[in-house]
Amino acid sequence: MEQEAVVIKDLSKSFGSVQANRNISIDVRRGEILALLGENGSGKSTLVNMLAGIYAPESGSIFINGKEYTFSSPQDAIAAGIGMVHQHFKLVEVMDALENITLGEKNGSFFINRRQIKNKILELEKTYGFSIDPDQKIYTMSVSQKQTVEIIKMLYHGAKVLILDEPTAVLTPQETDTLFDILRGMKKQGCSIIIITHKLGEVMRISDRVTVLRKGKLSGTVNTAETTQQQLAEMMVGSSLSLEVKRAKVQRTADPMLEVNQLVVRNANGGKALNGVTFNLYGGEILGVAGIVGSGQKELCETITGMTKAEKGSVLFCKEDLLDMTPLEIKRRGVRMNFVPEDRLGMGLVAGMDITDNVLLRSYNDNKGILVDRSIGKEKAEQIVERYDIATPSIHHIVKQLSGGNIQKVLLGRELEMQPKLLIASYPFRGLDVGATNTIMEMLNKQKEKGVAILLIAEDLDQMCSLCDRVMVMHNGETMGVVNPEQSSKEEIGLMMMGEHKADATHEAGGTK
Repeated sequence: MEQEAVVIKDLSKSFGSVQANRNISIDVRRGEILALLGENGSGKSTLVNMLAGIYAPESGSIFINGKEYTFSSPQDAIAAGIGMVHQHFKLVEVMDALENITLGEKNGSFFINRRQIKNKILELEKTYGFSIDPDQKIYTMSVSQKQTVEIIKMLYHGAKVLILDEPTAVLTPQETDTLFDILRGMKKQGCSIIIITHKLGEVMRISDRVTVLRKGKLSGTVNTAETTQQQLAEMMVGSSLSLEVKRAKVQRTADPMLEVNQLVVRNANGGKALNGVTFNLYGGEILGVAGIVGSGQKELCETITGMTKAEKGSVLFCKEDLLDMTPLEIKRRGVRMNFVPEDRLGMGLVAGMDITDNVLLRSYNDNKGILVDRSIGKEKAEQIVERYDIATPSIHHIVKQLSGGNIQKVLLGRELEMQPKLLIASYPFRGLDVGATNTIMEMLNKQKEKGVAILLIAEDLDQMCSLCDRVMVMHNGETMGVVNPEQSSKEEIGLMMMGEHKADATHEAGGTK
């Protein structure tokens, strides 16, 4: 039996009346990749945050290489050989890679020996099989390169146990392959890796064992080679669960509902965030938008909804140009441009308000007079909770205290109650478990069946290709083409996302007609 690098015994942690972890006991072996699965709110993040020294457990023990440790900070965990790469990187953008890697190092001098540090980084690169430019500024790097810097930073400071939180969330298929090669190289060198992900296909592909949490308790640990995606999903939810959400077959409208022509939009620095973007979207169709983060998706959504002004081009909705309208004018003219934003608890919902008040926020302009009729919001909130099966004690429950999946259902349910003709769904699956993701997919399918035109921005190509009729790929503000997901591979779409390939014109005809 492999020697255990980490042993967690009876670890518990509560936040007020909510018990996030209850008597969790797991082990991580040397030279293995352990996947950590669970629904939103199952306690995964709490568990690894205790292991990384961010939270202090209320009870239980942590053993590293047979020695018991008590961590009061992430620095204590690093000193014991445990490092964590967060989903949102902890890098200083204006510094170069070398400076970020050495942040926090105590060398007894004001100056750092760059040559000596570069030699150490080069040794790590040779050992583990990756490559970066130590002198490159972080803000010029791709997401994949930034992630590599984070991993090197942990290894540089002596980590032998690496925790990765949703490491492939914003990577292309090719970048995911590169990351997995790095992880396999680390595994060969005896490192232990804990990977948190919602992507069951990746779990099967990269992990040796899988530990599943459910409602703060240990559901079980299994060998990856001896299980299936279906079995893992059932361990997560505690009952039978269908993993397949089929693309709804709908006769789309004869004429496009949305026509975007030669759209040019400048960013804050004067560069072209969108450069000649052109596409059509039909009623009864889901058009996916794939691209590396920062390829123009945000600006596209904001321009269509009237939040950002265009320099050139046109955006026609039912033959009427929206570019000169304000967001409120668009709504009052009967055009329901419902936007599910990337930041649920920032742009989408007010975290400290209850469900009723968040529902009222979307329709307060419809109120006549200076007083808001809260009974309308209460009635709508009750309808949304019931219709979309939102797990909440009441409609007066504070939104930030809900799980990620239920927060997303509140947000999307509120938008759908406006009966949109066009729905822009931006990252609706981000951070959601398989059950919540399937629920959101089914909600979008039902809107498609009603004849709604849906523009879907998402990160997971598997989800996008299974749901969308067509996929438009963006790179650096430009469209690389529109493809039929049933006729194009994820690898081809990944190359388009990186700007290395354009779709053939024949792909443009994809979709149900």
